[in-house]
Amino acid sequence: MSLGQIIRNKREELKLTLDEVSNKVGYSKPYLSTIETGKVKNPPSDDLLTRLERVLQFDGGLLLHLAHMERLPSDIRGSYESREAENQKLRQFVRRVTEKGVKPSDLRSLLSEAKIQMKDGKSTISAGRLVPIINKVAAGYPTDFNDLDYPVGIADDYVRCPDLHDPNAFAVRVVGDSMEPRFSEGDIVIFSPAMEVRNGDDCFVRFTMPHETTFKRVFFEKEEKVRLQPRNERYSPTLIDGGRIDGIYRAVIRYERL
Repeated sequence: MSLGQIIRNKREELKLTLDEVSNKVGYSKPYLSTIETGKVKNPPSDDLLTRLERVLQFDGGLLLHLAHMERLPSDIRGSYESREAENQKLRQFVRRVTEKGVKPSDLRSLLSEAKIQMKDGKSTISAGRLVPIINKVAAGYPTDFNDLDYPVGIADDYVRCPDLHDPNAFAVRVVGDSMEPRFSEGDIVIFSPAMEVRNGDDCFVRFTMPHETTFKRVFFEKEEKVRLQPRNERYSPTLIDGGRIDGIYRAVIRYERL
């Protein structure tokens, strides 16, 4: 269904005339008619779409999204829609696995049933990877956050990272102030498991049971001890037995709120 048909159907559902909508949005009736009939070559402006969303009681951003999709070249739009359909199937699959507690041995048959194609793992050149934002990490004391709820590459939100091609990269939102002034609460930090971790690196640290995570500078001490050093001088470092650590991942990119 085209953007114009969606707008017309909603208008008729609300029992509004073109004259009434024209008066409410401040655009002419003939122009609105060409949009509904698909006779206008280019999608309407974002300003008009925002007004139509409000007057016709659409969810905020819906018409904008549809119009932006129509502006894309057909090949790019087709690729996006195909990927989005695969992502939707994958989300439903993950939900089923989570709800039913499926055994690893049954995963392949479930994937086949859901018609999800497994890729061969070959890398491709792109403008950057969509990195999953898996949740939050405390820039303070370790916190009870279970990032293992998300399979690799799957999350509720994503951020694009140019020039980053690690398929296992992930992002978190920082909570707390122990990594200030370099990292502030609300910053999104991307970590790459493929990057070598060195003394003094800012790292996402995952502990074994009980499952906890934290964000600190990492220093490797004697006798397999690891010192977790806050950047904020008001906080003291912590010395951890290396056997408690399940993973250390180096920070490679930061998105900060301005």
